[in-house]
Amino acid sequence: MRYLAIRLGLSAVLLVGVTIITFVLTNLVPGDPITAALGERAAGDPKIVAAYREAQGLDKPPVVQYFVYLGNLLHGDLGTSIGTRNPVVQDLAYAFPATAELAVFAILVAVVIGLTLALVAALRRNRLSDQLIRAVSVVGISVPTFWLAVAAYFLFFFVLHWTPGSGRLSAFYDAPPRVTGLFTVDALLAGQPDVAGDALAHLVLPGMVLAVYTLGLLVRFARSSILDVLNQDYVRAARAKGLPGRRVITAYLLRGALLPILTIVGLAFGSLLSGAVLTEQVFAWGGIGQYAYRASTALDLPSIMGVGLIVGAVYITVNFVIDVVYGFVDPRVRVG
Repeated sequence: MRYLAIRLGLSAVLLVGVTIITFVLTNLVPGDPITAALGERAAGDPKIVAAYREAQGLDKPPVVQYFVYLGNLLHGDLGTSIGTRNPVVQDLAYAFPATAELAVFAILVAVVIGLTLALVAALRRNRLSDQLIRAVSVVGISVPTFWLAVAAYFLFFFVLHWTPGSGRLSAFYDAPPRVTGLFTVDALLAGQPDVAGDALAHLVLPGMVLAVYTLGLLVRFARSSILDVLNQDYVRAARAKGLPGRRVITAYLLRGALLPILTIVGLAFGSLLSGAVLTEQVFAWGGIGQYAYRASTALDLPSIMGVGLIVGAVYITVNFVIDVVYGFVDPRVRVG
């Protein structure tokens, strides 16, 4: 319990720090948010500008503005989006499940394929298969994700017609009744397997694009971690006892290499949950990434601050979960 309490306390402090950084950086953004909110014509009238500044609290000192922002935040109020005219909380609540669905699919693909390739590469070190797998991982890390998104969309949709177009569903399907915001899950809950299948088909291409970088990164780190464990005495002893190869791999190799792998997976998942801006824009996905892109191009400060807060909260939450898992996997972490 002491371990969890310390981690929770640190997470709370970090979250407050995120609110400060988000507030400061947003107020340093170049451009005139008043013009973006009112339009050039209304922004040219000093009386309208003064009334707007007073209504939004922009006439107060920055410190006072921050504490007003923090108070509103504690009440679940992130302001109103300039672009959509909706509460930012409502926009984020709609956009986040779309990104979460994409992120979960991408991380599952990356973990299953990445760990398999890393294990094969480590067990066949310096052989042809190892060299090929390492080459694939380098390509995965090196290729820009936005370029890969455009190339994959052009090839598999326009040229080969193997995948559906952009968006989360085909035009002839309506979104399933909203329960979780995840179209595949909500469609199954509503008894609409055809809609779930269509949603899954739309997930494949953007999910695979996002999985490529994580997969390449995971192969490199997991291979190195597995090789370190492979040379440990307890693994050699397990082999010398004649234990089955599968048991040696699962109970000794993978378990011993788990901590650094968890770190990479956690950071990658946090990054995916934060929204892959250009990938979501290419596929018109409607998640946090596309919302952030539109907010930044329109100088929509309330939305930008909301996205910044969500991104910070996601990373803090993921790191907290990873710390907790560390404590269960390795008791030395709790004691330390």
